[in-house]
Amino acid sequence: MRFDRHTVVLLVRPPDAPDLPLDAADRLQDAHLAHHAGLVEQGLVLAAGPFVDTDDDRLRGFVVLSISAEEARELYHNDPAVRAGRLAVQVMSWMVPEGNVRFESVPMPRSMLEAAAGD
Repeated sequence: MRFDRHTVVLLVRPPDAPDLPLDAADRLQDAHLAHHAGLVEQGLVLAAGPFVDTDDDRLRGFVVLSISAEEARELYHNDPAVRAGRLAVQVMSWMVPEGNVRFESVPMPRSMLEAAAGD
């Protein structure tokens, strides 16, 4: 059997994440979303989104990429939320039977306002 190999990034809230005033947290989240949307526009991200209804509230998001694990580590260490200590990354390779998962190209929101608009 042949397998497709993807890189997965888990975005995790570290236990020592800094507390920020709401306006600063909102600006940081917008910077995070803009960074992430830029990776999508470059064709590096295949799928991504936040977690909801988790058993572990430290788990914040999931990203599937078309690049190596090392490249993903470098890109996500430049994410503004990671640099600020609000998120940490866990990077791994994910193998699925060839053709089992397909990804469509869709735009990602660049801000919380854009995400809330639902357009």
